[in-house]
Amino acid sequence: MGKDVIVACDFASGEKTLEFLSKFGEEKPFVKIGMELYYAEGPSIVKAIKERGHKIFLDLKLHDIPNTVKKSMAVLRELDVDMTNLHAGGGIEMMKAAVEGLTREDGTRPILIAVTMLTSISQEVMENELGITGGTVADTVMKYAKNAKAAGLDGVVCSPLEAETVHTACGREFLTVTPGVRFADGDVGDQKRVMTPAQANKIGSDYIVVGRPITAAADPVAAYRRCVREFVGGEE
Repeated sequence: MGKDVIVACDFASGEKTLEFLSKFGEEKPFVKIGMELYYAEGPSIVKAIKERGHKIFLDLKLHDIPNTVKKSMAVLRELDVDMTNLHAGGGIEMMKAAVEGLTREDGTRPILIAVTMLTSISQEVMENELGITGGTVADTVMKYAKNAKAAGLDGVVCSPLEAETVHTACGREFLTVTPGVRFADGDVGDQKRVMTPAQANKIGSDYIVVGRPITAAADPVAAYRRCVREFVGGEE
């Protein structure tokens, strides 16, 4: 499975999203649909983007009791998305239930990944607000990643700073999907643990999720191409 850049289409409406994607012409970027857009438009926006030929990462971060997550995943599997996710913090049984719900009758299913620690979480926040002590953010990421693998998931969402250690612990085939990527000359925004596309390539990220550096760029298509060139091609 090759590396790819996933464009985070964090727009408030389907109209703005489709207008943005129309800029790409024949190019069909892998698209992330998050909570804001999905809650605004519902399943129709997933179908509309899929019909245009894009792969879709449906980023809803499910986190509930196992039975509820299983039933919810059974609904999402019918949307023909290529990737979806949940919070590893829900535990192994919840993640196993998600795999069951997401798997179709023919045995196929979308890629399923778990969110470890959000890239906005610092060591201080983890300890003082979440009450997770006795280790670093990276330690918690590793524990969650190992739980996700034990539950039969395909990989995790993690900071690019943790991608290499996740692969070391869970195997090279275990996917790392990494937000928190910014161009070297860009603004880090509200992300605390960031890396450039070229650095993410070198450290072993399988997919990078890039939002504002592309969607808010003066020329989004050029920014996307630069991101692919730096990440997939490894150019500095």
